[in-house]
Amino acid sequence: MLHAVTIRAAVPADGVPLAELDRRIWSPLHAVSPRPRPPYRPLFDATHPPRQHLIAELDGRIAGYIRVVPPTPLASNAHVRQIQGLAVDNWARGRGVARALLRSAMDASRRQGAVRITLRVLSHNVPARALYASEGFAVEGVLPGEFLLEGEYIDDVLMGRSLAGLTP
Repeated sequence: MLHAVTIRAAVPADGVPLAELDRRIWSPLHAVSPRPRPPYRPLFDATHPPRQHLIAELDGRIAGYIRVVPPTPLASNAHVRQIQGLAVDNWARGRGVARALLRSAMDASRRQGAVRITLRVLSHNVPARALYASEGFAVEGVLPGEFLLEGEYIDDVLMGRSLAGLTP
């Protein structure tokens, strides 16, 4: 039986389970840093606090998370939010978790006064790019060969969308 995805704010105790999730799903499809190695650290630290994260739960288990932040500390950029991480556990894929997280992040950003949201995605991550496009994100720029991953140069794709018209 399928259950609805629930979204909640992250709490400090989520740091270790989210770091474990990141290690389980690591892939060069979406990761630009090397595979995590011990000693492992919790996901949260001084620059990545819980308040920047939303958690998806499915069947009472953490299924994924999204991290959304102001892209800079500048007042002139305060109307924008940037997605700097979206992860879904392998067992929860194909159940609407990423879409629910993305929509919740857009709604929360709009409630915070943002009128625009952006993200960066690797060009070879076709499933993620399709999800973002289906939610109204458009390609706004490409950084050719920005990352060297497993011997191949991969473009970094900048995507964004307006938050106008979303209901809080």
